[in-house]
Amino acid sequence: MPIPAPAAQALAALLGARFSQNPAERDLHSQSESYHRAAPPDAVAWPETTAEVAAVMTICHAHGVPVIGWGTGTSLEAQALATQGGLVLDMMRMDRVLEIRAEDMQASVQPGCTREALNLELRATGLFFPVDPGANASLGGMASTRASGTTAVRYGTMRDNVLALEVVLADGRVIRTGTRAAKSSAGYDLTGLFVGSEGTLGIITELTLRLRGQPEEVAAAVCGFATLEQAVECVTATIQSGIPMARIEFIDADVVRAFNAATGTAMHEGPHLMVEFHGAPASVAGDAQAFGALAQEFGGTGFDWATTPEARAALWKMRHNAYRSCLALRPGATAVVTDVCVPMSHLPAAVAEAAADIRAEGLLGPMVGHVGDGNFHAQILVMPGDAAELAAAKRVATRMAERALAVGGTITGEHGVGIGKLPLMRAQHGEAISVMAAIKRALDPDNIMNPGKLVPQTN
Repeated sequence: MPIPAPAAQALAALLGARFSQNPAERDLHSQSESYHRAAPPDAVAWPETTAEVAAVMTICHAHGVPVIGWGTGTSLEAQALATQGGLVLDMMRMDRVLEIRAEDMQASVQPGCTREALNLELRATGLFFPVDPGANASLGGMASTRASGTTAVRYGTMRDNVLALEVVLADGRVIRTGTRAAKSSAGYDLTGLFVGSEGTLGIITELTLRLRGQPEEVAAAVCGFATLEQAVECVTATIQSGIPMARIEFIDADVVRAFNAATGTAMHEGPHLMVEFHGAPASVAGDAQAFGALAQEFGGTGFDWATTPEARAALWKMRHNAYRSCLALRPGATAVVTDVCVPMSHLPAAVAEAAADIRAEGLLGPMVGHVGDGNFHAQILVMPGDAAELAAAKRVATRMAERALAVGGTITGEHGVGIGKLPLMRAQHGEAISVMAAIKRALDPDNIMNPGKLVPQTN
């Protein structure tokens, strides 16, 4: 149902040209990074202050208009698609770094600020924000999906690095959660509740983030293996040995083939680990040596060390561009992206079973993983309009999730639920789904906050 005329008039009066029902703008906000599709929203708005967000929510609450938060649009599970129509609230004009408190190792930012923009502002402080999902995502979006990435094995996820939030609720109320203190025992952890809520409980308008010190020394390398099993078993052994990795990433032969085609590298087309160490020069050298010796026990060969900042940047840029590079393996394809996370002891079997399942279905599904914390992905390439191929890819994704749950893992380690993982939520959470639904009803009784996402409907 289109936005009621009184609501549209009130929004236009509030925001002027920053409220649009133009088809071109609506179409721009109906795109998805993966195979998910939805009709365009009924309108788009670009607020610039918390007060404007609160006023927008008050109007939409009064008229029953769904509201969907939007950041950079890089989510993979359609979190920002308006599946039930309504208003997309594009937060990218709220992009300021509000305050850097170097002595406290904290920064406060608006939700549209990207992680790269924040780290640019931090260059002179000796600090950085470590969560690195690959895409230059907005920090509000990263908090909303509880994102992580290549550095999570050392620095944690958004859950570990968001100290406090300002949030506008469905009815326009503005609340603050958390504090700037290192810890607190006062009340429910509302910050933790909103981190990962995917815009279903409120709109984040400010974040207080934990910063980290820039490491004195950084070393990175790529190491090849003969088999997928050897590479993943090396990861498990590395973590269990206590070697403090900053990054340890797995890429399979298909991903290597994509890298070679995209960047002109000449890596042998087999499984590889991409690793990085942070710390004092002596400790980094010792950690790298210890990893090298351990990798050799699992058949690791051909260490290619990135010894300059430029070489390291090129290495991780290649890894961050893996999604686009792999799409190019099958021109015209889109992707069903899996995202399971398992206990480390089950990682080798989980990866091997996923690879065998993809082959058995006759699909092309390059695999990568932030395997230092048990998280890995298959990017299953399917042609748009091929229903049989899409169904096969979804079967593989479902079986991967079911196997993860069977060993105490999760259906998503970092991409979030959106609509893609929604059918699997009951299998993971059981009766806890009713508790989530109760929280949703308490904060959003009219179900206008990103409806149809994250929490399956309950009676």
